[in-house]
Amino acid sequence: MFEDSLIESGGKLKTRRLSTTILSFFGQFSLIGILILIPLIYTDALPKTQLMTFLVAPPPPPPPPPPAAAPVKVVKIQSEMVNGQLRTPTKIPQKVEMIKEDAAPPDLGGGVPGGVPGGVPGGSAGGVIGGILSSTHVDVPKVATPQRVRVSSGVSTGLLIKKVQPVYPQLAKQARIQGQVVLQAEISKDGTIQNLQLISGHPMLTGAAIEAVKQWRYKPYLLNGEPVAVETQVIVNFSLSGG
Repeated sequence: MFEDSLIESGGKLKTRRLSTTILSFFGQFSLIGILILIPLIYTDALPKTQLMTFLVAPPPPPPPPPPAAAPVKVVKIQSEMVNGQLRTPTKIPQKVEMIKEDAAPPDLGGGVPGGVPGGVPGGSAGGVIGGILSSTHVDVPKVATPQRVRVSSGVSTGLLIKKVQPVYPQLAKQARIQGQVVLQAEISKDGTIQNLQLISGHPMLTGAAIEAVKQWRYKPYLLNGEPVAVETQVIVNFSLSGG
């Protein structure tokens, strides 16, 4: 009887230990799974400061400072005059002496104003070059005078010395025609009319205007002291009132 009781109790102990082990295994597995899932579900619980430090890249390192410039040593070398020639010294002198130029020779009073000091009496201003330039005669080229120039009607009117009034055509008076006749005129060197061309005007008035202007005389037009031919416009007025 005691043996049966031990056997029965041993089977029960094995059954309880196996179920307890399985239950403990599933319980630990569930706990580990919950611990892994909680940070994934509740992301707000993560520390934001530490998370931002992980995501933001660190700033780049500052650039290195520029290399210091090497000091430049300046050595002043003073040339020396030996027998009228410059010679580079082999060492730097301890004391620098100032070169004093010779004083200018006194003016003996025989020169001219603006001459070279110490010159001979009777010289010319500006020295040798000034004397050469002053003694050389330079011919100024003469500009050729044109044979014909064009002037305004106002200028030609001022040169007019003889003006013949045109004869008013009778038919134009009866038709009450009046106005201006504009002519292109060429005045010769002696002041006479050489050529007349009609520019504008009534046909009944142009003939009388041309016949009158042909008799006009002008003073010679001078250019550079020489008479030249002139081209200008001549205006002849025809008015029924006689003005």
